[in-house]
Amino acid sequence: MAGGADQDVEAVLDAVIISKPARLSDGSEAEGEGRRQLNSSALSTVAVAIVFLFLAMNFGDSLMNSVAEDEFSGDWWNTPLQQRHTMELPMDTLRAQLPVNGTYEALPYTEHFIEVELPASEQDAGFPGPALMHIALWLPNVPEETKIPVIMTIHPYYDFGGEGMPGVGDDSNPNTVPDGGVGKWVYDTFLPHGYAFAQASTFGTGQSTHCQDVKGLGEQVGIQAATDWLGQQNWSNGNVGLMGKSYAGTTNWEAAQNPSPHLKTIVPISGSIGVQEMFYRNGSSEARAMGYDAAYQAATTDLTTDDMRVCSDDLIGPLNPWSTWGWAEVGGADWSDYWDERRHLPDVLENYRGSVYVVWGLQDWNVDPYHAFPTYQLLRDAGINARAIAGQWAHNYPDQPDRHNELSSGYGKEAYPNMSRMDWAVELFGWFNYYLKDIGEEPEPMVQIQTNDGRWHVEETWPPNDVELLLQDLSSDWTGASGTVNGFGSSVSMVSPVFDSETHISGLPTLHLDVTTQLCNGGQIFATMYDDTANLRLGHATMDIRYRDGGYEAKVATPASSYTMLMEFNPLDVVLPAGHALRIELTESGEDYLPGPCASNAAGGLVVNGGIVGLPLIDRPVDDDRWFLSPAWWDQQPIPA
Repeated sequence: MAGGADQDVEAVLDAVIISKPARLSDGSEAEGEGRRQLNSSALSTVAVAIVFLFLAMNFGDSLMNSVAEDEFSGDWWNTPLQQRHTMELPMDTLRAQLPVNGTYEALPYTEHFIEVELPASEQDAGFPGPALMHIALWLPNVPEETKIPVIMTIHPYYDFGGEGMPGVGDDSNPNTVPDGGVGKWVYDTFLPHGYAFAQASTFGTGQSTHCQDVKGLGEQVGIQAATDWLGQQNWSNGNVGLMGKSYAGTTNWEAAQNPSPHLKTIVPISGSIGVQEMFYRNGSSEARAMGYDAAYQAATTDLTTDDMRVCSDDLIGPLNPWSTWGWAEVGGADWSDYWDERRHLPDVLENYRGSVYVVWGLQDWNVDPYHAFPTYQLLRDAGINARAIAGQWAHNYPDQPDRHNELSSGYGKEAYPNMSRMDWAVELFGWFNYYLKDIGEEPEPMVQIQTNDGRWHVEETWPPNDVELLLQDLSSDWTGASGTVNGFGSSVSMVSPVFDSETHISGLPTLHLDVTTQLCNGGQIFATMYDDTANLRLGHATMDIRYRDGGYEAKVATPASSYTMLMEFNPLDVVLPAGHALRIELTESGEDYLPGPCASNAAGGLVVNGGIVGLPLIDRPVDDDRWFLSPAWWDQQPIPA
C-alpha cells in the first residue's frame, strides 16, 4: 500500500478488510461456486465468444459505413459520439488522454486546515479542539487576475496503514501526493488546461480531525464546508466540481445533499447513493454489511493520533446491520435515524440543482449498478441535468483496459476490448468546460450504455423510451417453474421457450414469483439469469420475502402462507442470439449474499408456484443512428496479457 498504490486502497478495504470474497474491486473475481458452474461448460463459452466476435466485426463494418464521414468543424471536445472513433487521440497509455495538451504548469502544492462548525448532534467526546478538514491544493500558473475553477476528490484513504493495521504495510500516500486513481489523472490532464485540483481527507482520516463519522451527517457537513471554502478563495471563479470512485464517489453525493452554492457538478464513479442501499437488496444482506462500519473505522484511523475521537454513531453503526438482517419484521430494518442519515439520494433530489455525470460498471459487484439506474431518471425528473455512461466493466474507471481485461466469462469478458473508452477524457473536458468555466452550450442529457457483446448505444434515458415489456407466464410458457428453494441445497431451474430472432433486453427485467412459506416465517430467493444455450451468466436478482414488495420496508411473513415476491433484476443490457433460450436458477442465496434468517431451519424454505417474468425489449437495427463505436485503442497498444 506504499508509494503510488493509492488507487488500490479501495480494493484492499473492499476486498480484504471487509471480507468480500466474490467481489474484488480491482476487477478480478474469486472462483466462487457460480463461476465454477459456468466453467463447467467451457466449450459452449468459447463458441459463444467466437459468435460474439463475428457479430461485433460485422456490426462494426455496418456502423462504419452508416456513420457520416463529414469532418466535424466544431471544437474538438464537442465531437459527436458517432464520430469520436475517428479522432486522433493518444491511446498508448492505460488512461484516457486529451488530443491537445494544456499549457499551464502546476505551482507547488499548499496545505490548508478548514475549521468546520458542526451541529450539536455531531460533537465528539473528550476532545475540545476544533473540527478541521485538511486540504491539499494545486493551482495552475495562470496569468495574474485569472480566475479558475477547482476539481476536488475527497475520501478516507490518505495516509493510513502501517500504524494501525499489522501486516498491511507502509502508510498510504498523504493527500499532498496526487493519488493513483482520480488525483494524478486530473493533475496531468485537466490542471494544465486551467483547472485547480484539490485533495481532501474526510473527518478522522489523514490530517483531518474530529471523529470518523462514516458517511454520516458529520462527514457530510465537513465535505460541504471544504467545497464552500474552495469556491470562496480569491483565485477561484466560484465553481467547484467533485469527482471520485467508490467511497470517493459517495462523497460526491454527500456534498450534494445540502450543497454549497459553489458546487456546480459532481462525477460520482461507482459511489453508493446510500449505505443501506449499498449492502441490502430487497432485504437480502451482503456478508460484508456486518462489519462495514467497524472495518472502516479500524482501517483508516491512526492509533497514534487524535483521529480516534468518538462520536455516538461510531458506537451505533456496527450494531445496525445485525438487526437489519435478523429482525426485520419487528422494526430492525426500518429507516432508523442511523440509516436515514446515510441515505444520500433523497436529499440530493430535493436540494441540489447542479449537474451530475454518473459513471458505472454494469458488472460492478462492489457498488451494484442499481445505484445508477433508476437514479439517472430520478435526477432528470427532479430537474437536474444528468449524463451517464455504463459499460460492462467492474468496479473500475471507463478507461482501464488492463483492469477490464481481468474480467471473466459471464461477468463482462464478452464486451472486451470494446468496453475501454479512451475518449472519456474528451467527454469530461466538454462537461467541465461548461459547468466549471461557462464555456459553450449546456451538454445534452444522455445515457451511453453497452451490450454484453460489446456494442455501444446512446439513449435519451435508460431504460430506453421505446422499450416494450414482454410478459411470459412461468407456469405455461416456461418449464420447471415449481419446486422448493431452501438452505439445504434445494433449488429450482426454469427455462424459457427458444427465441426465434435476436432479442435485445435493455432495462431491469422483473420476476414476480408466487411462493408459499413452510414452517419458518421467512425465506429468501437469489435468482440468476443465463443464456441457457450458451450457459452464459447474464444477471441476477435477490429478495428476502419480508421485503416482497421491494425496497426497504419489511412486512411480516407467516408460516404456511402464500405471497407474491416482486423481484427485479439488476440493470441488464444483453443480447440473446436467435435460437437461444433463457434460464433462471432460483437458490436460497448466491454470490456474496448471506443466507436468510430461515436458511438454517430444516422447516424453512419457499415453495415456488410459478409467476410472471417481464423482459424489457428494444429493437436496434444495425443502421440505427443510436449505435456508435468506441475508439480502437488496440491499434496503438497491445491488448494486455
